[in-house]
Amino acid sequence: MIPHAQRSANLRKLIDESVVMMPGAINALSARMIERTGFTAMYLSGAVLANSVGGVPDTGMMTLTEARDHADHIARATSIPIIMDADTGYGGPENAARTVHVLESVGVSGIHLEDQEFPKRCGHLPGKKLVPAEEMCEKIAAAAEAKSSKDFLLLARTDARGVDGYDEAVRRAHLYLEAGADGIFPEALKDKGEFERFAKDVDTILLANMTEFGKTPYLKADEFGALNYNIAIYPVTLQRIAMGAIEGALKTLAADRTQESLVDSMQTRQALYDLLNYEVK
Repeated sequence: MIPHAQRSANLRKLIDESVVMMPGAINALSARMIERTGFTAMYLSGAVLANSVGGVPDTGMMTLTEARDHADHIARATSIPIIMDADTGYGGPENAARTVHVLESVGVSGIHLEDQEFPKRCGHLPGKKLVPAEEMCEKIAAAAEAKSSKDFLLLARTDARGVDGYDEAVRRAHLYLEAGADGIFPEALKDKGEFERFAKDVDTILLANMTEFGKTPYLKADEFGALNYNIAIYPVTLQRIAMGAIEGALKTLAADRTQESLVDSMQTRQALYDLLNYEVK
């Protein structure tokens, strides 16, 4: 497996060169497909961890141990950098510091911490509540101090745009950078103009969340790059595609009493073996 510090260094190099598209892996097999398809980095979503691994909503119910195991399986199966959603850091400043230590130790190249109260909500849903900015700054400072590699990317996510408005998102972003964050994830900006404005107001490493069914319009990765965003994540895209296909296949199987009509849409046995680098002798 590639050394952990090298993954983080590779991530820094990538985001310096151009906007980096990061599809969200569901599991180790999908992560390997992301790499095999040619993507240079990937994302691990807290929603996917909750939904696909835990079978629960994205409301902060998963633990650091579950996050670590999920990341470990994926890092061992791949070699490209990984940014992981670390929710609220699983507690206070000491917990955030431990989160950095634990996830960095299994090969994660960067994380983001968010400023919501626990239990958290999906960033594109109403009813979110924020912790005081000073409390979030303490958490960021502790997390920054815990990094083993200077290249490990610590991003601060602010949900302030959907709670207290755009100006508060900018204010918090600057406070979080002063506290030790390497960059900012402004959640739920409402249009291209706001993304452009935020990049001018907050000159740092920036992550754009290109999730579906949310408050953000669909923009191409190159558009984000032109607006000076370094990372574009697609956190739940693969899970949504997979679950849509699974639902359709189950309905067909139930109706036809056979899977024969589904075979042409399946990954073949040989394609799976090729993805796994498995030679049958």
